[in-house]
Amino acid sequence: MANDIKHIVFDIGKVLIHYDPHIPFSRLIPDEAERNWFFANICTHDWNIEQDRGRTWADAEALLIAQHPTREEHIRAFRKNWHEMVPHAYEDSVAIMEGFINEGRDVTMLTNFASDTFREAQERFPFLRKPRGVTVSGDVGLIKPDIAIYETHTKSFDLDPAATIFIDDAPVNVEGAKAAGWNAVLFTGADKLRADLATYGLKA
Repeated sequence: MANDIKHIVFDIGKVLIHYDPHIPFSRLIPDEAERNWFFANICTHDWNIEQDRGRTWADAEALLIAQHPTREEHIRAFRKNWHEMVPHAYEDSVAIMEGFINEGRDVTMLTNFASDTFREAQERFPFLRKPRGVTVSGDVGLIKPDIAIYETHTKSFDLDPAATIFIDDAPVNVEGAKAAGWNAVLFTGADKLRADLATYGLKA
């Protein structure tokens, strides 16, 4: 069983690159309580995930500005300052991925990401072009943990689900992959990832 893994699928945000919207907003809204309120009530996770599903930033901004006209500048700042939210790669995780690619293993990526910001990320982090391919939620109009996005990835890259392992930082997305018949591990750091992969016969 352990050596039957033929396909390795990586998530991107918080697995290969860091993501934290508080980075630019700690400057734009210095008061921590107000900043937390802003993310809890205006530029929320649920609002942002719809851009990952394919909604345009223009539509997303217009929706919030109509509801919170006095917050227009901060609402527009989310996309405008997105580049600051992804300040660096996780070099140890990237090394694991590149090691598998260099060994000739089949590596792809599956990510909840808006189409435009993903292309921006690829320009800044060239290793995102190294795997065989990627399913970007914003391109296909589906988001993890919807089983349909895993099935789309399976079909797009001709994967055998039982021979596939997925690495993601969100427990709900790991469970989604398992529901699609994949093997999956929760990413909490490179050392734990190496140990988890070793149980599947993958030396990282």
